[in-house]
Amino acid sequence: MRGDRVGTTALQDLTTLGVSVWLDDLSRARLDSGNLAALIGDRSVRGVTSNPAIFEAAISKGAAAYAADLQSLAADGHDVDAIIQTLTSDDVRRACDLFLPIWQESNGVDGRVSLEVDPRLAHDTDGTIAQAKELWALVDRPNLMIKVPATKAGLPAITAVIGAGISVNVTLIFSVERYREVWAAYEAGLARAAAAGIELGSIHSVASFFVSRVDTAVDPQLDALGSAVAQSHRGKAAIANAVLAWDAFLAVTDSPSWKALAERGANAQRPLWASTGVKDPTYDDTRYVVDLAVAGCVNTMPEATMEAVFDHGSCKGDTITPSIAAAAATWQALEALGIDRIAVCDKLEADGVTSFISAWERLRDTVRSAMA
Repeated sequence: MRGDRVGTTALQDLTTLGVSVWLDDLSRARLDSGNLAALIGDRSVRGVTSNPAIFEAAISKGAAAYAADLQSLAADGHDVDAIIQTLTSDDVRRACDLFLPIWQESNGVDGRVSLEVDPRLAHDTDGTIAQAKELWALVDRPNLMIKVPATKAGLPAITAVIGAGISVNVTLIFSVERYREVWAAYEAGLARAAAAGIELGSIHSVASFFVSRVDTAVDPQLDALGSAVAQSHRGKAAIANAVLAWDAFLAVTDSPSWKALAERGANAQRPLWASTGVKDPTYDDTRYVVDLAVAGCVNTMPEATMEAVFDHGSCKGDTITPSIAAAAATWQALEALGIDRIAVCDKLEADGVTSFISAWERLRDTVRSAMA
């Protein structure tokens, strides 16, 4: 344990390196207890992400904290979806207020709190655009980010929402190919915002690239192959995939189209590493943080991962830039073994949407029962 450590923590060292440490969790209990405020000081937390599964857990496990508001909303005749929207928006607004000083100090880069559109809209472009604008107005905080999924239907929604001057967290990105499409949608949105006279510097975005789930999908395929060569590649797919996404980021930010937008004050859409909790207990529980460190990225961590990094993690400096060639070689070897990267990523995206919808429906059931 490092509670009595002299010197800086790994989380502080990562922050100094230029990695933005965000917490992947939000609940009324964290807000009411002061826990979230404490994490800003004690764990170098500079932002918060939420998703349907996080709010399902928050409201189902912490029902008492929401009971009075829920009953009042139900008595006023609000339906289950309106109640969920109000409860979650209230939590996000409070978190935005808490992180506002960081947002101000960082010129809008950090201090961000993310709220996702209804996951049932993942394949509904117009519905996503409408709800993104609705949530932006409802929360009414400048450091809010609206989460939009990187589905095919989500891509034009990203362009439209960015074009309206709304900051966006693009979620559920698994493949480098889809990441490039997300970037193109972001650039198109910025061009639309500029044409509308919106100050480009007021718009920020992150691209949430999911990490650990790639190993969860690939490792069983390697186990099934059974060979020593296949086994030697266990646990390498996810980090290599993310490193290649960073390489793509370097390429798009070096393009003439981006440089023209940057000259007009546009902010680069930062890569954000999500799904950074280790699923395989035999793996180092800090690997999806310390092995994906580079200035300019965001890493959003569940609290268990954050505590692991604080307790026994070690900041090794920039671990991405020197690893780009090795990452490409890793995926060449995996593909030679028959691992279809695109198929893996496509299935993970579909499964991710399904998982968030399931969590949302469980949340609706929880709220509906409490209304009775």
